[in-house]
Amino acid sequence: MEQNNDETTARAGLTRIIEPNDQTGAALVAILGAVEAYRMIREHTGPAPARTQQQVADLLDAHGASRTNLRLDAGLDRWRARASVANPQADLQLMNNLGGGILLPGDENWPRGFDALGLAAPHALWYRGKGTLDTLREPNALVAIVGSRDATEYGRTITAELAAGLVRNGICIVSGGAYGIDAKAHKAALAEEPPEGEATTRPSTIAVMAGGLDRFYPAGNEDLLHRVHREGLLISEVAPGSTPTRWRFLQRNRLIAALCSLTIVSEARWRSGALSTAHHAAEMGREVGAVPGSVYSANSAGCHRLIREGAATLITDAAEALELLGTSIAAHQTNGSPPMGETNTTKGEDNREYDGLAVQDLLLLDALPTRSPRTVDELAILAGLGIGSILGGLSRLAAKGLAQSKPEGWMRRYPNGKPRQQGLQDQSPLPR
Repeated sequence: MEQNNDETTARAGLTRIIEPNDQTGAALVAILGAVEAYRMIREHTGPAPARTQQQVADLLDAHGASRTNLRLDAGLDRWRARASVANPQADLQLMNNLGGGILLPGDENWPRGFDALGLAAPHALWYRGKGTLDTLREPNALVAIVGSRDATEYGRTITAELAAGLVRNGICIVSGGAYGIDAKAHKAALAEEPPEGEATTRPSTIAVMAGGLDRFYPAGNEDLLHRVHREGLLISEVAPGSTPTRWRFLQRNRLIAALCSLTIVSEARWRSGALSTAHHAAEMGREVGAVPGSVYSANSAGCHRLIREGAATLITDAAEALELLGTSIAAHQTNGSPPMGETNTTKGEDNREYDGLAVQDLLLLDALPTRSPRTVDELAILAGLGIGSILGGLSRLAAKGLAQSKPEGWMRRYPNGKPRQQGLQDQSPLPR
């Protein structure tokens, strides 16, 4: 584990205490850090300090959240009951006994796709399974396939064809471990052999669970999830022992969307929960594909809705999915082709440390100096952002190694070395 024990314990505890996508909790952690936030939740009594309340409110405002509904005092009230019974050391030991563990923001294998979630990012990520964790890092190597639980034979067939074709081309399939389309996507991925030369420990599929990883849920998929455990990975943002609830199922969808560069809805009814995964992906600027079905089939109405509204691109096979992902089967079959999951439209040396950052964080990154530190107030003026956005952005940039704190203020960091002066006009992180 790359993080210190206090940070690990604090974040493990937070996954037990705070519900997924509780933005008040996320704002508190962004302001105080995980260790101090965990200490406040467990030990502080009475109203929260006025300065901390104001900082949390400002950060929530900067992210469009409501101060009225997300007040810090209300959060502390609802967290204290769980905090009194939380035992993160026991949770960590349990996951260790199960052959799993926990990933923290800043860890080498922390999913880069989570950067797009902002305050909605998980406090930590629990995992178990035999697959290598580095697969989680790169969204371009991951494709989500989701859909209805009451899948038809057509839906199951096209899902299997899509998953198999993608796995044969080095892509890892991500889904939610549920009945129907999710289960078929996992099964088809597990049935495929990885491309020649691929590490056998690289997972062909990842299941994102809505409850704790000490149990396999739903019970009807227990055998399948045991196979995913043996050959792939299971991950969750909630501590072991946490019950899958409707809220946690809904929030799990945002993680599936954030992990992957492409989300495919292979079959879905008009109001299917799978559509929320597609909408999360679209909101983050990720690619969304939908498989058409019969106009007489209610099970394909949701896919047709996505296509008609322009929220998804129509796809019919794995080749079209790879094209949407930014790759092609032909490129993978030639010598000197890029690693599976990398786009063939960008050379490796053109990758930037700031790829995948949200627009606000890009603006802040551009305002960070390389020589003389700037204060938070100066950065707010230069970047044109509120103090809350600056504080949250600095925390995220520091976690990625792109910013560093000095006694006089903040400066830009270059974890891969400062770029050469030649062609600096092409190094700007700001979108054109």
